[in-house]
Amino acid sequence: MPRGGKRQGAGRPVGTGKYNETTKAVRLPVSLADEILEALARDPQQVEPSTIVSSIFKTDNNNIKCRVPLYLNPVAAGFPAPTEDYIEGKIDLNHHLVKHPESTFLVRVVGDSMQDAGIHPRDLLVVDRSLEPISGKVVIAVVNGELTVKRLRKHRNKLWLMPENPSFQPIEIDENVELHIWGVVTNVIHAL
Repeated sequence: MPRGGKRQGAGRPVGTGKYNETTKAVRLPVSLADEILEALARDPQQVEPSTIVSSIFKTDNNNIKCRVPLYLNPVAAGFPAPTEDYIEGKIDLNHHLVKHPESTFLVRVVGDSMQDAGIHPRDLLVVDRSLEPISGKVVIAVVNGELTVKRLRKHRNKLWLMPENPSFQPIEIDENVELHIWGVVTNVIHAL
């Protein structure tokens, strides 16, 4: 009998597993696998209302180029200004939003604890793991096993994760809190 490969009649019939549908194998970095799987298994409706990560995406700068026209004249946000129809050139949004492709990922958020920072429910955040998470930066953090997005604050030798909505309380990071910083948010992609 031949060994290896696909054999007729072998394996579980499609749709009979835990999810009752075809599944797909996903490769995760060993250092992040447990955190990602736990975060994805949580029901966002049962988590304390906050701004949390609902989806995680890897960027792919190698295959897709998205070049859009960049007009020479800026758009006035105050009084209207005369316009000229001159195109300065085209820019690639991947190149503009992703500075370090190998260490960048996207996340979709749920909740409104960061609304005053311009981060709203369903927004996509561009997150760079290669940047240093210094005080004042918006970060993706794992706090006691739960993913969240907050502004990192260091004040008088204490570390805080600060919401940007007065309805929410800051999270003080002390010896009883397990904290892992996944990366620094560099851009918000927000639909109008």
